[in-house]
Amino acid sequence: MTTETITVTAAASGTWTLGDMTVNRIGFGAMRVPQDGPALRADAVPSDRRRAVAVLRRAVALGVNHIDTAAFYFSPLRSANELINQALGGPYPDDLVIATKVGPRRDPSGEWAEHARTARELRGQVEENLRQLGRDHLDLVNLRVLGTDSVADRFGALAELREAGLIRHLGVSNVTPEQLAEARTVAPVVCVQNMYGIGVRPEQDAFVRHCGEQGIAFVPFYSIAAAGREEGAAGTESAVLLDVARAHGASTAQVRLAWTLHRGPHMLAIPGTGNPAHLDANVAAGALRLTEDDLARLEALHHAEAQAPGPGRAGRPPSPAESGTIGG
Repeated sequence: MTTETITVTAAASGTWTLGDMTVNRIGFGAMRVPQDGPALRADAVPSDRRRAVAVLRRAVALGVNHIDTAAFYFSPLRSANELINQALGGPYPDDLVIATKVGPRRDPSGEWAEHARTARELRGQVEENLRQLGRDHLDLVNLRVLGTDSVADRFGALAELREAGLIRHLGVSNVTPEQLAEARTVAPVVCVQNMYGIGVRPEQDAFVRHCGEQGIAFVPFYSIAAAGREEGAAGTESAVLLDVARAHGASTAQVRLAWTLHRGPHMLAIPGTGNPAHLDANVAAGALRLTEDDLARLEALHHAEAQAPGPGRAGRPPSPAESGTIGG
């Protein structure tokens, strides 16, 4: 008698429509693909090219059709966009949605520079993404925001590129509800991409619900890494998370992903990894169905973790520098 292994695909997570593009709710974040270890550092260790390409191809083979990337996702010798182009381009799958973001900038050495703010600078970033990805248009561009300043001028510059056919849909990242409302007076917004997860910014719960009510996708980043952010997941998990994970025969990372998907049908997860085994587990999290008791316990943990003292807690608000440079 043989035991057949069933592979869970991204279709198990359900679908959502970004503008006119239907995607599976479990996607893939490309931030960790260009390097091994911590991301977005000038001294990052380049990843193995063949392994990175294999992970990207495996993601699509598992039904992932929403990939999040950025031109500033790079390490010495490796660029997430160019790896995506090599792995999936020529031609890209018809149903694949590639989302990128503009605003943050790194110089060729990998050091952070001032955010792009003018229409010319933002157009330059859009064109750089087009070149690296080998596309004649970008499916989705998120304006990554630093601080609470007005976004109208910058979002307006992207709206003009949308009208010119260089961009299909627009989103915003690292924004407040007020900034979202302002952006929507300029052009349609199909998604909000903010840091969020168990114990991470529970004050955004109402914002998450508001996005769902408005038909806007909410795309949480660092939902697995939490306090580790670009360094990756670290520290000891709580007894509640471990208990829920054991009850489902799952990992705590899978529970964290499943929890975000349970926040509403508009939630789109973009876990990132350069590890093929982790990729399969992340995709499989889309099939994990948490019970009402699980959700009640995790809701209590969500608020308790954010209130816990200490500089390394998930609920610690980022510094201004972190708000402007970390990925997602």
